[in-house]
Amino acid sequence: MSAPEICRWIIGGSWIYHGLMPKIIQIAPLEQAMTKKIGFGEDVSYLITKAAGVGEILFGIAFIIFYRSILMNMASMVALSALLIFVAFSSPQLLMEAFNPVTTNIPLIALSAIIIMELRSAEPHNKALQADSLLYALFSRSLSLPFSRKTRTK
Repeated sequence: MSAPEICRWIIGGSWIYHGLMPKIIQIAPLEQAMTKKIGFGEDVSYLITKAAGVGEILFGIAFIIFYRSILMNMASMVALSALLIFVAFSSPQLLMEAFNPVTTNIPLIALSAIIIMELRSAEPHNKALQADSLLYALFSRSLSLPFSRKTRTK
């Protein structure tokens, strides 16, 4: 197994685990407390936490499938950075805990950076470019973005 493949399973597995365990199977009180801090009530906070869990699981599965995509790795890095910043502002005391977003998110960001470096150092016609093209095609069709349609001029 290559380094990017190892990174793939660690990153994707982490997204799936963090969506499944503290948000779907058993909501961690801390997860729900963070959404309550924003001002949501008990019921809405519960739904947001569950929805976040589903989103993280889906993202983890997508990451495992499209790990050779630089765009997917960048999305993971941005999301992990945003979640870290969110915790830093909403619950800064959590950054002092034994297992916290600093000790989980930063290593996952570094693993995506390793994948990106490996993809960029590979042959010019590597599968990363193919994966990015596939992702672009999927999203542009599903979102019907105006710049995704080819226009014909007469």
